[in-house]
This record gives sequence, structure tokens and C-alpha cells, in this order.
Amino acid sequence: MTTPSSRRQFLTTSTLAAAGTVAATNLAAQDAARATGKGPSLEGRIFKAVKGGRQGGETPLQFFERLKELGFDGVESGNAGQAAAYAEATEKTGVMFHGLVCGWHWGATRLSSPDADARAKGLANMEKNIRDTYRLGGSAVLLVPGKVGGANETHEHVWDRSIAEVRKILPLASRLGIRILIETVWNGFCESPAVFRDYIDAFDSPWVQAYFDIGNMQKFAPAEEWIRTLGNRNVKLDIKDWGRKNGFCRLGEGDVDWDKVRTALQEVGFSGWATREGSDKNLEDTSALIDQLLIGKS
Repeated sequence: MTTPSSRRQFLTTSTLAAAGTVAATNLAAQDAARATGKGPSLEGRIFKAVKGGRQGGETPLQFFERLKELGFDGVESGNAGQAAAYAEATEKTGVMFHGLVCGWHWGATRLSSPDADARAKGLANMEKNIRDTYRLGGSAVLLVPGKVGGANETHEHVWDRSIAEVRKILPLASRLGIRILIETVWNGFCESPAVFRDYIDAFDSPWVQAYFDIGNMQKFAPAEEWIRTLGNRNVKLDIKDWGRKNGFCRLGEGDVDWDKVRTALQEVGFSGWATREGSDKNLEDTSALIDQLLIGKS
């Protein structure tokens, strides 16, 4: 008969052995990537999506069928008034709605505004986005917390005001199971990996994490440095490329080192949604580029 203490010892030993196997596998993959100069394959760990693209007159089912044919797993946009139609489209195709962007966050209702009424309107907008995401079956909303500008909206103001406002909505987010994911953009805020990491940690909540945009922050530090610093705070990715000579561009034509990005994503154990923001030659081109550059399909 196995005693509780011997069972605990067995479980501990088994867990350590499994962890050692995973670590050894990761190290072997990293060594192989260094030897070949190419990053690892992330096939099966990246779910491809686009920000939108539903055509006029196209039903959710027709849209999802088209995305499936193009090789996409999902979309980050949707009409909550058609939640039943989106659910049926997912059931028939396997393509999913995965979240919404808080499109109001750059405007006058930003959460960092010095105007309390404006912040309250932003919070109301955010509540609607969270409820709509829940109705559509998504997992997160994307939020830019504000922007630095002038004496009344300093970096400290954006930090303090946005945290205070987002905390008000956390009970709803956690009850519905919808994460609030903060995106890094050119807003004068958290423009280094360590500062952005510390901002996410300041919420001290599993419901607030990072939505890392691969191309946006290449301007300030290599994408792979951001990924490693943020670690498991990365929940979703925006897919962009950016170059000092050509700005935002077709994937693969900027300064992002995609082999290093894949290696960093594997090291931090990333698995989740990656959504193309921007355009390439066409959606077929985008799908093929994501496969080649971000997923590393041979």
C-alpha cells in the first residue's frame, strides 16, 4: 500500500523528472537553432488571425469560410449583435473570434486623460468592449492605456491614472473571464522592455497582461529582447514588421529578425493568438508570410 508521504515523494520526483525533460528539450532546440542560424518551428503553438477584413454583405459564416480557405484560425473583430451567427460559423468552420480592440483608446476618452469625465466615458466604453467580447466568445480586449503629452499627461500620470481606472473594471473582467491586454505603441509610454514589464506587474492581477506588437517596438529595442523581458506576461501578439528605412512594411521586409523572434518565443513558452495588423500583397500573401516567418514552417 502506498502511503501519503511516499505518494507525495513519487509525485515530486515525477514532476521534477518531467520538468527536466522539458528543459532538456528546450535547450536542445535552442542549441539546434544556434547551430543552423535559424529559429525553431512554432507549428501548433501559433494561431493565425487578422484584425478584420469582413466584406460588405458577407455573413459571419461566409467570412469564416473564406478565412479558413486562406489558412487563418481566427479574427479579432466582430459584431456582438450577431453573436449567434458567429457561434454557428465557428461550429461549422473551426475559425474563431478571439477578441476586440478598444478602438476608442486613442481619442478624447482615453484612460490617462486629465479630465475625470473623459476617463469615466472611457471606462464605460471598456465595459461594453468586455461584455461584447464575452458575448462573441472571445478571450481578451486589447487596450492602449493612454498617451504621454504635455504637463497634465506625463508618464507618471498615464501610469497612475490608467492603473486606477482599469482596476475598477477588473471584477467584471474576472467574472466574465476576459483578459485586459495592454499593447505597446508609439505613445511615449513604457518604451523600454523593463519599464513595460514593471507596468504590467504593477496591476498585480492575472487579468491584466501584455499584448505585444512585434513591429511597433522594434524602434526602441529588438523584438526578441521585449519578448524575453516580458516572458509569460505575453498573452497575444500583433504581427508587424518595421524598418528604420521603410517604416511599417510587408512582413519580412523590415528590421525584425524573425528567426530570433521565434527562438525567444520558444524560450518563454509562448503559445497563443498572433494577429496580423497591416497589409501585405493580399491575405494569401499574409498567410504564407506568417507561416514562413513567425511559425517557421519548412
